[in-house]
Amino acid sequence: MTNYKVMVQAQVGVSYDLADSRYEIEREALDPIGAEIVEVPAKDEAEFIAAVRGEADALIARGRRISRNVIESLEKCTVIGLGSVGADTVDVDAATDCGIVVTNVPDVFIDEVADHTMMMFLAAHRRLLLMHRLTQEGRWSEGRPHHADIPRLWGLTIGLVSFGNVAKAVARRCHAFGLRVIAYDPYVSELEMTAVNVEPVTSLFELLERSDFVSMHAPLNAETTHMLSDAHFGRMKKTALFVNNGRGPTVDEEALIRALEAGEIAGAALDVFEVEPVSTNNPLLHMDNVVCTPHIASATSRMAPETRRRLGRELATVLQGMWPRSAVNPAVLPKTNLRRWQPYPQTRGPNR
Repeated sequence: MTNYKVMVQAQVGVSYDLADSRYEIEREALDPIGAEIVEVPAKDEAEFIAAVRGEADALIARGRRISRNVIESLEKCTVIGLGSVGADTVDVDAATDCGIVVTNVPDVFIDEVADHTMMMFLAAHRRLLLMHRLTQEGRWSEGRPHHADIPRLWGLTIGLVSFGNVAKAVARRCHAFGLRVIAYDPYVSELEMTAVNVEPVTSLFELLERSDFVSMHAPLNAETTHMLSDAHFGRMKKTALFVNNGRGPTVDEEALIRALEAGEIAGAALDVFEVEPVSTNNPLLHMDNVVCTPHIASATSRMAPETRRRLGRELATVLQGMWPRSAVNPAVLPKTNLRRWQPYPQTRGPNR
């Protein structure tokens, strides 16, 4: 039996999905092909590189960013596996340059994130935190006046920035609430949007100007870093609410803070931040018109087992010389030491 080494940074402290480092779920697919998971207790990148350079047939991108320095050091690695939708913890361009496939799990917890998005913007719209506090403090009669300027939800417009899997699931839910849904995504065809009763908008500024709610769903890459900044928040309605359950750095957080403090927008609902864990001194955590959660939109009892199982299957598939179900970089040219790629049934491109 072939012996493969799947290497991963050893976790420090509490981790919610490693099953005490036994990796039993990942190993369901890896054990039968003779692949072992090896934890690397590296204190820094240099130690990690020294451990994986000539040993790793595969890497699990967890516990450490897989940078270009790491990737270019790898002598026989063929695949880097992510247990997430986003791939911002891996230098995907470097992996592509080196002929290494990067896999992800783009379709496992879509509904969970969409549900959380709905919860967040409805809580912000109905000023849930304020109402909770008034009730606790016995200020019963003060609740209704705070809703005197809140419009009926039916007929309002939500604008989706990017139209990947989560945004599509959010759109389905928004239709049930009577919301008009518009979306901006230059990489998705208009027909794909109109087929699900979503109006395509070709200008990001137009989307911002028209929307009562703006929900950010863009993946994080060089193009989308600080995709929304001062000029963008300045184009939104003063009554608009901003929601981000996607990637924190897609938004210039200082610009968002300025917009909220200046009253350029009415409020925000955030599950992600530019720097995580977020500092307790971050002004966003202390604003009455901001609802925050600790990057848990995808978290359910199903999330961790399913992502880990899928991660193991994808790694095993590539190690056996076949194309995975989900590749972030489908145009990768394999390293010369790889066996000839064999297509995986129903091969799909990247999903967002």
